Amino acid sequence: MALDPSLLPTDWPAGSYAGRVQTPAGPIAVAWLGGACFDMTPAFGTVSAWLNQADPIAAITARGVPLVLPADAVLLAPVDLQAIKAAGVTYVRSMLERVIEERCRGDASQAEAVRAEVRAVLTNGGAAAGANGGAAAGGDDLSAVKPGSPQAMRIKAALVEKGWWSQYLEVGIGADAEIFTKCQPMAAVGPGAAVGVHPASQWSNPEPEAVMVVNAAGRIIGATLGNDVNLRDIEGRSALLLGRAKDNNASCALGPLVRLFDATYGLDDVRRSITTMAITGTDGFVLEETGAVGAISRDPEELVAQLVSPHHQYPDGVVLFLGTPFSPAKDRGAPGLGFTHKPGDVVRISTPKLGALQNTVLPTDQCPPWRFGTGALFASLAARGLPRG
Repeated sequence: MALDPSLLPTDWPAGSYAGRVQTPAGPIAVAWLGGACFDMTPAFGTVSAWLNQADPIAAITARGVPLVLPADAVLLAPVDLQAIKAAGVTYVRSMLERVIEERCRGDASQAEAVRAEVRAVLTNGGAAAGANGGAAAGGDDLSAVKPGSPQAMRIKAALVEKGWWSQYLEVGIGADAEIFTKCQPMAAVGPGAAVGVHPASQWSNPEPEAVMVVNAAGRIIGATLGNDVNLRDIEGRSALLLGRAKDNNASCALGPLVRLFDATYGLDDVRRSITTMAITGTDGFVLEETGAVGAISRDPEELVAQLVSPHHQYPDGVVLFLGTPFSPAKDRGAPGLGFTHKPGDVVRISTPKLGALQNTVLPTDQCPPWRFGTGALFASLAARGLPRG
């Protein structure tokens, strides 16, 4: 077992896992079952093709080739051809921070004052909705509001009346979830790689998230961890700049592995999990926060049902970031300026049964450029005569 033990789930040998490993010949699809390692590339070529089998766990011993990884094995992002999508504004804390970004127009110096103002308006709006026949819900109490429910619509009406309705509140408590493309297939980086922040941004942060791994039929078959790196000032200027804020070189990290759903781990384990994020800067800055995945306002199955449907398919499978339960707000400079990344920050996202995803922050133009895409993958497989069927 050549993997870094500090990255692995606490119950590592019990689980079933999928991942990708870089070799001198090219990337390979790798499975771990009971702590043993198998090469799935000869049979399937890609992680996508393997995980689209009717029973990907049974395929490990049926078609995998036993493998001993070298001590210097490099883990890549654990998916390849799958689309990489993300749900936004699925937690109250992140929803409020998005409203704050919008009200600040991307100016971090205004964040603390606007944060207090937003919470006051939401508290009053929730109280007004309660007075009109719904349970009162304001501030973080919005977590009790089911998106799209009559109560949510009464809160919306109260806020519209005050001139405080927001596009972020629309997707936060409205009927339709925000689902966007985080990056192209093959563009995500894995554990240990640099993650990129565009140097034009002055207000950026990591977004630690649980990530659902979904097959072509729309069935959730596993989970991993993700860092949905975000440029808050860019998105705060306009929601139409979401692509510029989210999809940059090395701005998406996934890993360390996909934990496949089996008797030891399933969707309820995801719902019960607590995500921890630690940031350590070269300037001595330290931050650690935790968030409960179960505090999400829309269940993972509901989000996946909005993603994959008769109206939209993903024949190679898809992964879905569930949204971040928190955005770091601890002051890093002058009081009230909140948090922003600096080059050299080490970000570690972990949860006991999924392991740890650790990356170092660099400007996007200092991260290794993305050269190995889908075409390169198939050229590499063809040169190796893979898959062999």
